[in-house]
Formats: sequence, C-alpha cells, structure tokens
Amino acid sequence: MSRHRFSRQAKADALLAKLDQLTAQALEQTELHRARIELAVVLQRGMLPDYLPEAPGLRAAARYAPARSGLDIGGDWYDGFRLVDGSLAFSIGDVQGHDVEAAAFMGQVRIGLRAAAAFTTDPGEVLSRTNDLLVSMDCGLFATCSFLRFDPATGELLVARAGHVPAVWASTDGRGGVMEDEGGAPLGIVPGTGFPVTRYRLPERGAIALVTDGVLEGPAFPIESGLDEVLRIVRSGADDDPDRLAARVIEVADLTGHTDDAAVLVLGAAGPE
Repeated sequence: MSRHRFSRQAKADALLAKLDQLTAQALEQTELHRARIELAVVLQRGMLPDYLPEAPGLRAAARYAPARSGLDIGGDWYDGFRLVDGSLAFSIGDVQGHDVEAAAFMGQVRIGLRAAAAFTTDPGEVLSRTNDLLVSMDCGLFATCSFLRFDPATGELLVARAGHVPAVWASTDGRGGVMEDEGGAPLGIVPGTGFPVTRYRLPERGAIALVTDGVLEGPAFPIESGLDEVLRIVRSGADDDPDRLAARVIEVADLTGHTDDAAVLVLGAAGPE
C-alpha cells in the first residue's frame, strides 16, 4: 500500500472513530434527557393529587405537562378536595419560574390553600389568608391562582382569582365565553389583599376549563389567541368526557410552542340523563 493510500485510510478510520464517538455522546445525551423528563414527571405527579373529588352534577379531570427547557419541573399545579361543609374546592395556579425552588414554593402554596380552607369555605377569604401567609414567609416568589367552590346542593360555583388567567366555559347549546370575573393581585406580594368572589351557575350540560399560561402563550403567540383556541375546543366538546376534554386542551400548548410547564383543570357539569 502506498504512503498516499495509507494516509487516506488513516484519515477515514479517524473520521469513523470520531463519528462513533459523537454518536455515542448523542445517544447518551438523549438517554439523559429522557431520564430527566421521566424524573420530572414522577416528581411533579408526586406533588399533585392522585384524584379529584366529584359529586352529583359535577365531574373533574386534569392534565399536567412539564417544561420544555430548564429542569423540566416547575410551579404549575391543580388541586381538588372536599370542604368541611360537603362542598368541593378546586384550585389551579402558577408559581413564578420553573425550577426546584418554584416547585417547592408551589407545594407551600397548595398546603396554604388547604389550611386556609379548613377555616373558611369562602374562596376570597381562602386566597386572602393564603396570601398573608406567603407574604409573611418572605420567599421572594409569587403565585397566580384561581380558587373555586362548588356546592352540589345548589349547583352554584363561587370563583376568586389572584392574578391568574380567566377560565373559559361553554354549553351544548352553543353558548360560551371567557369568565371575566374580577380578580386580585398574585399571591405573596401585597399583605392584606382582598379577592372578590363571583357567583356562577354551571350549565346543565357544559364544561369549564381552567388553564395556566403555559398552555396559552408562546413565542409570537399572544395569550388572547391561546384563550380563543381553548374556548374553541371547549365549545366543540362541551358534553365530552372531562378527561378527554382536558387531554385536548393541554394539546394547545403544542400549538403555542410553550417552553413553560402547563396545567389544565376541567369541570364538567353532568346533568340528568
């Protein structure tokens, strides 16, 4: 073999060796990324409720999607539990950031809401008590939140918001829209903040969808457009199973190209057969 041919063969061997090395590194990075996503999902699920309460006239479902950048674990949450008077409480919210600190603060907010709800069933008062608790902790973080109380006996829904994006609603007769109830400041910023409560009545057949802004907005996709898309989906599936509807709503995040984590909470009004 001539020196020239040997030199070309050596270069080819070196190139193949380098390609093998890069391929192995790419596979390692892919496996590492997959492991991080799986870990984030497991951790987040461990911090979210295993089930949501239901009652005659109401079914509930939720979805969570991890962030697409950073540590993949964040501060978005949903929750649901039964109050001492037999009514149902639901919350959804978003803590500033999506890292371990945000996730830890999210856990504190959820505990604060549940603790406050043990003393009062008024959504506005629940948010006020939780806000004062978080301000006193001086964590340097804040959270947006919607807190709802559903009374199975009357079908009445009480809603209070702390800087959170509004919910959307729709019924099978074609009606629907954005629930533009009055809200207050995010939790954890201003002590003594009050939160007005708005009264609604669920349609006999219909649904309400609550989301975090990770569902609604993304690069070059304004939050108003995201709300319009969620409303379109809820209108088209107002009588659908809440679990299937929640799965469809969370897919809006793929359209917006979000990078933050995202949560969806759907309340379906199950009327008489």
